[in-house]
Amino acid sequence: MTARRIYDPLLITVYARLAGLYLFYFAALGAMIPYIGLYLAGAGYSAREIGILMALQVSARIVAPNLLAWYADHIGRRMRIVRVAALMTCICFVGMWGGTGFAWLVLVLASWAFFFSAMMPQFEATALNHLGAQRYGGIRLWGSIGFIASVAGVGPLLDKQGAEALLPVTLALLAGAFVFSLLVPERDHPDAQAPGQGLLSVLRRPEVLGLFAIGLFAQFAHGPYYAFFSLYLEGLGYTRTVIGQMWALGVVAEIVVFVLMGRLLARFRPVHLLAWSLGLSVVRWLLIAAFADKIAALALAQTLHLASFGIFHAVSIGLVHRYFPGRLQGRGQALFSSLTFGVGTALGSLAAGYLWDGISPPAVFIASALSAALAFVLLVYRKA
Repeated sequence: MTARRIYDPLLITVYARLAGLYLFYFAALGAMIPYIGLYLAGAGYSAREIGILMALQVSARIVAPNLLAWYADHIGRRMRIVRVAALMTCICFVGMWGGTGFAWLVLVLASWAFFFSAMMPQFEATALNHLGAQRYGGIRLWGSIGFIASVAGVGPLLDKQGAEALLPVTLALLAGAFVFSLLVPERDHPDAQAPGQGLLSVLRRPEVLGLFAIGLFAQFAHGPYYAFFSLYLEGLGYTRTVIGQMWALGVVAEIVVFVLMGRLLARFRPVHLLAWSLGLSVVRWLLIAAFADKIAALALAQTLHLASFGIFHAVSIGLVHRYFPGRLQGRGQALFSSLTFGVGTALGSLAAGYLWDGISPPAVFIASALSAALAFVLLVYRKA
């Protein structure tokens, strides 16, 4: 064994390093997504204002991933981008202690979200290059485990300590993601040096346009969920502990999909898996809109997260990996993230704020069902 090997502090497998970054990244997301709305409501903001803040935060996904993806593809060092973004995420989040004024929160939330959203497309590309699409579900499930641990633990903590406890917990998790970003080695796509198609020629392909359009409406449907699901349940009388358990249940179901994803992809065509995902997504949002006051129906709806998010995410990420080869890979993942998780979720969050105040809380989830149904129709007429 060489001296370098003996004194190398990173005597852990690449798989474990990838898993650690997924775990802490999504644990931070698991603290923010379910509970930031409760924090903002506690600070005195209305549903419309919360919707605007959430939309602005999510809108960072439109700019950041593409800007940094171009640079990452240019220099061929994706993990360098991930490390810088992870550090800046921690620095920006410290600003949450600077006050609760609307303009200040716009600046802080947009800044931290800019760098936070820039991390994942480059990391996803690196993870896929290390492991391959067939093993993606097995590594991505660690993100789901982190999310579950976070939502299950933060809910009871907020019940005891108040919504302000969200801030130090989230910062600690972001710091964990930064530490693991330092451990993950670079890995190029096998075709990184091979000549390939231009970005615009790939984007003009019908199957690529179809996937992006379907993804936008699928994520629009999730916008109200991310922004208002916790407030919705709290209004129905659920405790924050139970709210956390409901979030966790959804991600437990998601883990099942990631474990089985390799087998599913080997047995079924991607278009068929997407069809099941979107069809069950419609059912999920209608259950939440009409029967969320009944715990059994709510639990069933959360179990369907395995389809509305789990199947859709794993299949679509794999398709993007296939459609954008070589040095287009980072930009492909970034564009998909921007137009679906960025534009789609931002528009869904913004619309939900107005529907909540203007019509009723259940109306926001009816809008989610309609958006998922539209995505299903697009899938039928344009194969992804």
